[in-house]
Amino acid sequence: MEITYQKMVKIHYTLKDVDGNTLDTSLNGEPLEYMHGIGSLIPGLEQELTGKNPGDKFHAEIEPALGYGEYDESLVAEVPKKQFDANFEIEVGQQFQADTATGPMIVKVTKVSDDKITVDGNHELAGKKLFFDVEVVDVRDATEEELEPFASSGCGGGCSSCGGCSGCGGSCGE
Repeated sequence: MEITYQKMVKIHYTLKDVDGNTLDTSLNGEPLEYMHGIGSLIPGLEQELTGKNPGDKFHAEIEPALGYGEYDESLVAEVPKKQFDANFEIEVGQQFQADTATGPMIVKVTKVSDDKITVDGNHELAGKKLFFDVEVVDVRDATEEELEPFASSGCGGGCSSCGGCSGCGGSCGE
């Protein structure tokens, strides 16, 4: 069965960076299962999987724009240290949920000085080219229960999650 919109897909994958370092893999566990076409995966990988069948193996190089996005300097901010809880030690690498003008966002502390804390709202893989080795393990029709959340609203993921309905076949109007 071919991978198409709203099929349930199981894949094994290995994700590497430009230097060949393994960043993530499913090979030592269960395959990743997802519903195709609803924005569950990064757009570039979902595009590469479209039309594939069980048993297919392939290598995909995903540019940042179709991965976790380009690195956005506007998502880096210096925040006065006094805005943080004085009873809590802030260290590089910690993550927090920050309230922004566009809603909540996860930010990571990248620098701590005497009076300022630098936080970054970019995904850790933003701006990076990604290298995937993928094996399609299984493709099946989704059950009625799995399709239920999408029955009346197209893709159900919100327009920003899939890049517009031309990509997922939903009905958000893009």
